[in-house]
Amino acid sequence: MTPSGLPNLDRRYQKLAQKKDFLIRLNTMIPWEEFRPVLEKIRQKPKKSNAGRKSLDGILMFKLLILQKFHNISDEELEYQVNDRLSFMQFLGLNLTDSVPDATTVWLFRQQLTEAGPLVTS
Repeated sequence: MTPSGLPNLDRRYQKLAQKKDFLIRLNTMIPWEEFRPVLEKIRQKPKKSNAGRKSLDGILMFKLLILQKFHNISDEELEYQVNDRLSFMQFLGLNLTDSVPDATTVWLFRQQLTEAGPLVTS
């Protein structure tokens, strides 16, 4: 434990890497940033004001849906698992101090993708 009482995350991440965790390999194989323009286009909507919380990163939300499909879990279970599992947090680029999107936010993002329909980029 570090002086602050939190576990040494770097050491734990190294252990996951040594085990060749599937999610670590996935992060190295998929160029996630290439999805950003399409995801931003889907999520664009006129803001009525600057009030409210900042929109969550589209790549983060997309990766949440990937985790959900791989593990066949509900929105609520996804929220729990991301809060609970170090490998999920690492895949998503989250630290222990970061907020995890809740089940409703995941559902709303999925709805946005569904309403956008198939997208073909040129």
